[in-house]
Amino acid sequence: MPEHKPEYPTLDLPADPKLAENITHFARALRRAGLPIGPGRTLDAINAVAAAGFTEKADFYWTLHACFVTKPDQRQTFAQLFRLFWRDPRYMEQMMSMMLPSLRGVAEERQAQAAEKRAAEALLDGANPSIDQPEPPEEEVKLDVDASLTMSTEERLRTLDFEQMSADEIAQAKRMLARLSLPVPPLKTRRHRATPQGARIDAAGTLRAAMKQGGEIHSLTRTTARTRWPALVTLCDISGSMSQYSRMVLHFLHAVANEKGAGWAKVHAFTFGTRLTNITRHLATRDVDAALAAAGAEAQDWEGGTRIGDCLHDFNRDWSRRVMGQGAVVLLITDGLDRGDPQALAQEMRRLNLSSRHLIWLNPLLRWEGFAPKARGIAAMLPHVDTFRAGHSVASLQDLADALSKPGDSGEKARLMARLSR
Repeated sequence: MPEHKPEYPTLDLPADPKLAENITHFARALRRAGLPIGPGRTLDAINAVAAAGFTEKADFYWTLHACFVTKPDQRQTFAQLFRLFWRDPRYMEQMMSMMLPSLRGVAEERQAQAAEKRAAEALLDGANPSIDQPEPPEEEVKLDVDASLTMSTEERLRTLDFEQMSADEIAQAKRMLARLSLPVPPLKTRRHRATPQGARIDAAGTLRAAMKQGGEIHSLTRTTARTRWPALVTLCDISGSMSQYSRMVLHFLHAVANEKGAGWAKVHAFTFGTRLTNITRHLATRDVDAALAAAGAEAQDWEGGTRIGDCLHDFNRDWSRRVMGQGAVVLLITDGLDRGDPQALAQEMRRLNLSSRHLIWLNPLLRWEGFAPKARGIAAMLPHVDTFRAGHSVASLQDLADALSKPGDSGEKARLMARLSR
């Protein structure tokens, strides 16, 4: 009697109906998108699908997810690639439409979603389809060449949104962030130290020196105020809407924490989504990739929900006195979209402001021209920050130095507070 083998339903596979070959091609696309996938994992995925089977696409998705995704920051790229590769039979036409605005196909002209551009480049693998177009006049060609030569790649990347970057652009942006610095002026204290060029005369020191010389004053002892460096405390939102921005900010913070002579006494970093996680010790690792990988492994709530008020309460209760002493500067990176009690959130923000010397809020939503503080969480948080700035690009992180060097700089807070009071 012949052995009965279970029949599994088939998917609408692109181009080639052979499941194993399509899984192999899908694994190659994931590898081009940045996931560390080798032949071993590809074979494991093929065997897992053959063993587990699937009755619906969700089963197939999670089987491949278990084989290919090992870190939280890989989930979004995997999800976009799976959607574009397996779920749309005309995925290549959609990819072409996304990468080349001159084409029209499945995808309408719009901004790419998170990780979508990187997924498109991975699937196309640098393909550049030839399009029959009339040859432009020589004058237009010369103009295009001149424009391309005068436009710096770095200048374009400076203002490009982190969410809209491709894999290569993210790599270039990380190299740019590694070269940035965040200098801070020292803080004057009440204590003084002796110095010949001091602006203040030390009467007691002058008399002590005179007594050693028979009571005659030969010179005046001068002092100047002692200085110290503040600490930088960063609270970074790693929920689903903020994950890509937070990764780039943490990359920047690693460069700040390891830069000699930047002036910071200590750089503390915390992540929050559904819970608060202290990742400060990982910033001390010299290798940035190893540091962020360890931080991502410890913070288990990447790309999860958002409980800003509860996480700020945990910080104010457990960590504020430990890391906020002697005038720390607080950098808060979040979009402010919280569904909790706005009054409790406002109370925790007020406590955070009172404990800090300067509270700076970086919000990637501020990149939109029509942004208004209509969300309850944003309206509750805004009155209790000293500076409110955008945090979506390399240029916005470079502008942080202005906020630190100008004590009266409030960014966009005054303008948005006026809209809030209407």
